[in-house]
Amino acid sequence: MRLKIAHLTHYRFAEPAIYGLQQIRLVPKTRRGQSVEDWNVTFEGGFEQVHFIDQFNNHTLLIGLEEGTSELVIRAEGTVLTQDENGIVGQHGGWTPLWLYRRKTDLTRPGSAIQAICDRVGTGYENDVARLHALMGVIAETVSYETGTTGVATTAEEAAVSGRGVCQDHTQIFVTCARVIGFPARYVSGYLMMDDRVQQDASHAWAEAYVEGLGWVGFDVSNAISPDARYVAVATGLDYLDAAPVSGLSFGSAQQGLEVSVQVQQQQQQQ
Repeated sequence: MRLKIAHLTHYRFAEPAIYGLQQIRLVPKTRRGQSVEDWNVTFEGGFEQVHFIDQFNNHTLLIGLEEGTSELVIRAEGTVLTQDENGIVGQHGGWTPLWLYRRKTDLTRPGSAIQAICDRVGTGYENDVARLHALMGVIAETVSYETGTTGVATTAEEAAVSGRGVCQDHTQIFVTCARVIGFPARYVSGYLMMDDRVQQDASHAWAEAYVEGLGWVGFDVSNAISPDARYVAVATGLDYLDAAPVSGLSFGSAQQGLEVSVQVQQQQQQQ
């Protein structure tokens, strides 16, 4: 597929900002199943301080707020070519060692609710992929998709206890459980083209687990499938905080409003 993506983030501040810094992860990865044809990130009300590739191979940009600005507009847009690889990303690479993806973080620390999900999955499957698909199914049955019930600080255990959440929570629960049952796992943020619309609800999140012989394999609990050609991976990490599209702080102002718009549509392949 040839996917055209436009992502707008618009902050409004109650008072002019004295100082602020935003960390941006909005450049899609080039890897198995996807390649970036063109991409551009622009902003109004801020200026680039530095850009770099972080420890998880994410394109990362730090933006400083212009002193006295009352709003910050960030636009990320471009075209990505994708193909269906049945969720298989392939072998591990980069600076971060594979064993680190077994590490517990504050957002992915297991408790009794997580352990109960793992116990329901059990053992005796034909292969590791089948076991991970079973895990995805148990999470989908246990934690219903409900917007407005959790936030960015909600842990996997808290979402599992409440039995409600969104893609971010489904992903962190899967990552936490996969690590408990013995798989390296990571959080993925990116885009999903929903077939019935151009304007998407938001950016998306799913998980990847490392399977011997295959490498990284994706699992989208919220949609109960492995990612296909409609998915575009942007950032990966141990949890949401490592892969958040936009995060930051400001001084001398209070955030008054935030508008986020994500559009993903298929275009004709160029001959």
